[in-house]
Amino acid sequence: METVPEHNQRKIIHVDMDAFYASVEQRDNPEYRGKAIAVGGQPGGRGVVATASYEARKFGVHSAMSSRSAQQLCQELIFVPPRFSVYKEVSAHIREIFSRHTDLIEPLSLDEAYLDVTHDKLQIGSAIQVAQMIRQAIKDELNLTASAGVSINKFVAKIASGMQKPDGLTFIAPTQVTAFMEQLAVEKFHGVGKVTADKMKKMGLHTGADLKALTEGELVQHFGKTGRFYYTIVRGIDNREVQPNRETRSIGAEDTFGHDLTTLEEMYAELDKIALTVHTRLERYGLKGRTITLKVKYSDFKQITRNKSFTNPVDELDTIRATAKQLLATTDAEQKKVRLLGITLSNFHIPDSNKNDTSGQLSLF
Repeated sequence: METVPEHNQRKIIHVDMDAFYASVEQRDNPEYRGKAIAVGGQPGGRGVVATASYEARKFGVHSAMSSRSAQQLCQELIFVPPRFSVYKEVSAHIREIFSRHTDLIEPLSLDEAYLDVTHDKLQIGSAIQVAQMIRQAIKDELNLTASAGVSINKFVAKIASGMQKPDGLTFIAPTQVTAFMEQLAVEKFHGVGKVTADKMKKMGLHTGADLKALTEGELVQHFGKTGRFYYTIVRGIDNREVQPNRETRSIGAEDTFGHDLTTLEEMYAELDKIALTVHTRLERYGLKGRTITLKVKYSDFKQITRNKSFTNPVDELDTIRATAKQLLATTDAEQKKVRLLGITLSNFHIPDSNKNDTSGQLSLF
């Protein structure tokens, strides 16, 4: 039986708060409990859903969706303005709970993080028990729930944390990783989007086992350099370490289209969707950037980027959307077919913690 290399067998926990912003609002406002709420902008303008409660998700409401679309799906949806200062305080408390067990903490956003507990501070020795203690502490001290995934590497732990949401704990043992990855549907692979998943299915690739049947060369041929990643990860190999000092250098989103775009109208419509996603991610991280970059890939696979920098950091949806369209006008998009568009913000504004900074910028955790 194939086994995962011994050097990969760390003890990794991925903790993901359940509907974080919405759960904090339901905790602090009894009138919202048990109701469909969306934290974000109002549907009357160009608002975006940052987080939806589980009651709202039953109607198909999800993050990065426009508030107007969310309201159409759920007429009784209650829109709640975000309180980022509160989320930051809660997040800091969660980080303190993590630090009782390990200093190897890699925050991904305000509401999720990787923890390496191979050598936990309390010398418990069991990653499952550490995860249970963390979840219980979050419940007892903050009256919130978190889901966790426990395994030997970051990739498997992250997938595991989403398997029994909300308020769930999933453990994938070292001896189970190979079978787990072979049975996993391709669309469940973290990083595989809808277009790539559709392409895989058209090729008859439906599970990890199907991907595993291809050589590394064949995967690279069909999926570019990402094919190398698929080749190793489907074998349960992920050597990435938990990085406690990891900095977020950019936040963005991109989409590869099922058919090439040929008109500016189509491209503008797609940029609107991508800008919504980027805006939501900026809010989730509490970041503002001074540089907006547009990425364009033509049907001949030639790729170009255009960027614009601002004196003051920005995070407004209208600014992101308008700038992306201005940058698109400086390309050959009208004359060529476009297969991919992307928007990224970088050059982040980091406030001086020793000064009374009121910009609204949030640190990660």
